[in-house]
Amino acid sequence: MLRSVNFALPVALSFVIAAALAPDASAQTRMKREPELIYVPTPQNVVDKMLEVAKVTKDDYVFDLGSGDGRIPITAAARYGARGFGVEIKPELIAQARANAKAAGVADRVQFRRQDLFKTSVREATVVGLYLFVWANVKLRPRLISELRPGSRIVAHDFPIGDDWKPDIAEDFENRTIYLWYVPAQVAGKWDFTGGPQGLSVQLRQQFQKIQGTATVGGRSVPLQNASLRGDAIEFTIASDAGTPMLFQGRINGDKMEPRAAASGAVTGWSAVRAAPVSKVRRRS
Repeated sequence: MLRSVNFALPVALSFVIAAALAPDASAQTRMKREPELIYVPTPQNVVDKMLEVAKVTKDDYVFDLGSGDGRIPITAAARYGARGFGVEIKPELIAQARANAKAAGVADRVQFRRQDLFKTSVREATVVGLYLFVWANVKLRPRLISELRPGSRIVAHDFPIGDDWKPDIAEDFENRTIYLWYVPAQVAGKWDFTGGPQGLSVQLRQQFQKIQGTATVGGRSVPLQNASLRGDAIEFTIASDAGTPMLFQGRINGDKMEPRAAASGAVTGWSAVRAAPVSKVRRRS
């Protein structure tokens, strides 16, 4: 059942700004000083749009790193029936979030905990909400990639996760930008195929969700065409000797690749295993 969510106080996500330093602080001290987290209001319609872009459902577990008074998890629970979890460093905001969850009738579906967002495990999350400056998003990035399952979504407002990890979706909304990333499976390495063209192997290179590579068929090496990766779903085309392109649509499960529900004309009856060690997704600070 859809419940209205009423907040007694302005609601927001946590935001990040640089800490003020005393005038006589040295340059070295300024460089070492960690920025501080503060609370800045965010319009409810922006939160609504973030959850809409992330396609949240009742099956999701929505984490908010820097949850303020809890708007993202509470809205996800009240509007979509999802479970929610928020972490916040300020006890008064934790208390406010818990009170808001109770008032919204979703206290049984959301939790709030006082802890450092940079030390919070996200292994259970299917959606992670962020409203942090770029430096903080980049600091979180290794944990997000290593702990979240492929296909999990990261949704952020206004600040991307660095310049090199491009969002899968960037949507302008009332002079703001909503970003969405699907956590990519790690696919780099050499894959040996069975059930397809005899002797087929594919070598993949990866930077986040961007992939490219080559296929070896019958001793002939050709570049992959239209290679794409979204979460654990991979797709690429191989030009054959006969001139008819072979479309592969697969799903990654660790070191195995198997066909998924394929479009008309896609190759079926194949499987692949990774023959070479996993090459980690490239990350840049």
